[in-house]
Amino acid sequence: MIRKIGIILEMIKFEHTIFALPFAFMGSLLGAVMMENRLPVWSEIGWIILAMVGARSAAMGLNRLIDRVIDAKNPRTAKRAIPAGLLKVGEVTLFVAVSFVLLFVAAAQLDPICMKLMPIAVFMLVLYSYTKRFTWLCHVVLGLTIGLAPLGGWVAITGEFGPAAWVLYASVVCWLAGFDIIYACQDFEFDRKEGVFSIPARFGMTGALQLSRGFHLLTAIGFISLYWITPLGWLYLLGAVASVGMLCYEHILVKPHDMSRVQTAFFTMNGTLSVVLFAATLLDLVVLHRW
Repeated sequence: MIRKIGIILEMIKFEHTIFALPFAFMGSLLGAVMMENRLPVWSEIGWIILAMVGARSAAMGLNRLIDRVIDAKNPRTAKRAIPAGLLKVGEVTLFVAVSFVLLFVAAAQLDPICMKLMPIAVFMLVLYSYTKRFTWLCHVVLGLTIGLAPLGGWVAITGEFGPAAWVLYASVVCWLAGFDIIYACQDFEFDRKEGVFSIPARFGMTGALQLSRGFHLLTAIGFISLYWITPLGWLYLLGAVASVGMLCYEHILVKPHDMSRVQTAFFTMNGTLSVVLFAATLLDLVVLHRW
């Protein structure tokens, strides 16, 4: 059982939760401060963590189930748990079901609007894994899906949306889409050969990286603009500028004909970015403004 759990956690890349979870915290923190003039309580944070773990685990499990035939053909993904025979389809299906139950239980403990909006979240989680079969905008759909993390964190605390919540959401959508395009460049040749839809397959490596830079430019504008439309101060601004610097460095690391450092660009830079931006937000509001 312990071995199976380890295989499942590796299959869903549990460590990649670090991409979205800090933004869920950031959304909940900003929502609580701006809409209710308070900080989130620990119980709210705990349920948000469980909801995020459930949602992401369900999404990744579904993705591995739905893509298992494609993964088996791709040399880069052929050793994943299902095509390699390390996990059975039924085992992963059970894991997805348990993950959705965790998501529902956690959401039920938060603001009632969370349960009302749950069908939208579930629909997006399921939809993404099918999009590579019919549209090269699959990267944007992934952004729209994972971008629900800060939006969900905000509404889980406040029960309503605010303009800043939508700016944060749009920024995260563009951030996710941009770095998923970079990640997809690894499968450029395979996607074209097998007819898998992606921006690299549609526009080529150079065009894909240009579009990625465009998405990240919008991300940078969004992150910086939060300084003017929220109570965030100079400490947050330093974090936002550092995050923009990381985005720039990410694009220095990858070249159309050199993907050797894509893992550093994908995981290290983006994982660090999300933590830095949340830490700057937390320190700014708690230390600088003493909420």
